[in-house]
Amino acid sequence: MKIGLYFGTFNPIHIGHLIIANHMAEYSNLDQIWMVVTPHNPHKQKNTLLDDYHRLHMVHLATEDFPKIRPSDIEFKLPQPNYTVTTLAYLQEKYPKYEFALIMGEDNLNSFHKWKNYEVLLQNHDIYVYPRLNSGELDNQFANHPKIHRVGAPVIELSSTFIRESIKNGKNVIPMLPNKVWEYVEHNLFYKK
Repeated sequence: MKIGLYFGTFNPIHIGHLIIANHMAEYSNLDQIWMVVTPHNPHKQKNTLLDDYHRLHMVHLATEDFPKIRPSDIEFKLPQPNYTVTTLAYLQEKYPKYEFALIMGEDNLNSFHKWKNYEVLLQNHDIYVYPRLNSGELDNQFANHPKIHRVGAPVIELSSTFIRESIKNGKNVIPMLPNKVWEYVEHNLFYKK
């Protein structure tokens, strides 16, 4: 079985995340997509994140109607801050019969050479890249790499940051979030201040 790992803080998970995950599940050779909730991205400040449990619960709510997409809290058990290379080594050991691949936007691919041990990741795992607007010129070393697969997924320019700011400013974000996620955010008064 080939698993696509879609990492994110999902703060909150929104319809853009689901559209990309579902596209990868339906239009690539990946059998399942695991939405890996990151407890602490080394590139993001911890204090902007909702509690890990709440973000994981929102991913559960968002994905329960998608049989090929499942939430993962695998990084909650690993040392902080998390690095993708460590997570993949752990997963490969825990699930030796699975093949793991990375899913990332073009913008992340452009900074991929700055990731910890990126050469090891590229040597051992396929990378599925979805398009982003304004991602700049693609780094030449990755342009025709055999492990990098470009997937023509819809371009979704929607960010969790924009949604959090909108909620804080009293805007209606209902169309941007899965219904159950919106209800959970509203019920708990998340992102209001």
